[in-house]
Amino acid sequence: MLDLPADKMDQMVKRFDMLEAQMAEGPDSETYVRLAAEYAELEEIAGKIREYRQVEAERDDLDALLSDAEIDAEMRALAEEERPELDERLETLGQDIRLLLLPRDAADQRSAILEIRAGTGGLEAALFAGDLFRMYERYAAAHGWKMEIVSASDGDAGGYKEIIAQVEGKGVFSKLKFESGVHRVQRVPETEAGGRIHTSAATVAVLPKAEEVDVDIRNEDIRIDTMRASGAGGQHVNTTDSAVRITHVPSGIVVVQAEKSQHQNRARAMEILRARLYDEERRKAAEERSEARRLQVGSGDRSERIRTYNFPQGRVTDHRINMTLYKLDRVMEGDLDEIVDALTADHQARLLTEEAAA
Repeated sequence: MLDLPADKMDQMVKRFDMLEAQMAEGPDSETYVRLAAEYAELEEIAGKIREYRQVEAERDDLDALLSDAEIDAEMRALAEEERPELDERLETLGQDIRLLLLPRDAADQRSAILEIRAGTGGLEAALFAGDLFRMYERYAAAHGWKMEIVSASDGDAGGYKEIIAQVEGKGVFSKLKFESGVHRVQRVPETEAGGRIHTSAATVAVLPKAEEVDVDIRNEDIRIDTMRASGAGGQHVNTTDSAVRITHVPSGIVVVQAEKSQHQNRARAMEILRARLYDEERRKAAEERSEARRLQVGSGDRSERIRTYNFPQGRVTDHRINMTLYKLDRVMEGDLDEIVDALTADHQARLLTEEAAA
């Protein structure tokens, strides 16, 4: 049975009904937006609580029927057959409500900045970085998200030494946040005459997109340098005459952005800087909450190997949850839902365990 106090569930439904009534009164636009935001947060859980209450009432009616000594045998048999089904529905609804009540990452509904960098492995690492980018590009397309390259440095034989993209859409960060870390590939490079398997790696970082209100960047804390773009950096840099480098002096974070528009360079660089500073603040806060930190799927440390893509065997393994799938070709085509859902479920299970122990 659901271990949430009945009065708390009733209060949540009452609050939801109150918001609905206030919105129907036609408040001013600012008030309506505020009410609508809270309404959206409570809508799903209020519906689940109502459904739970309804099934609970059905079960109580059934128990009353079963306690009646005068009930005929046929009716009793039907009631006894239905009773386990109601218990199962109550358990399922109770689990849904527990999950909806778990502390939510405030950044989950945001868009994200995706950064992929070639690691160990030379030319093959850059090619793998390109493969990862295309994998996420297809995954984003499948979910109806918009992906736009912010900057890229091409590999000498293809792929990317580094590529940064913006992924726009609702709930992007919640789906991609567990992708941060070292991704390892095992395969035979096309240039390998002896057929030997090489191991290469690429680092993925997923940052929630930050708004100006999230991070206060003072003008005196940044240094902006304008420079002429040269050959280093690949075709995306070569198409422009100038680049902007912004240094955030207190943190030492440096962002370089190069496009044809000088104004766009600065705006994009500030977006990336804001996202990295916001990510840093979130990391520091998580480290201070050691209990919450242990609930992360892995440490989230980008030096940690999180997944291996083995091409000769056609398998992909996520080491954090010991999950191995033999459908590497589909994964590289962007079929990531099974892995993402498993990581999310594991994270939720850990949170539920912690809640129960508290």
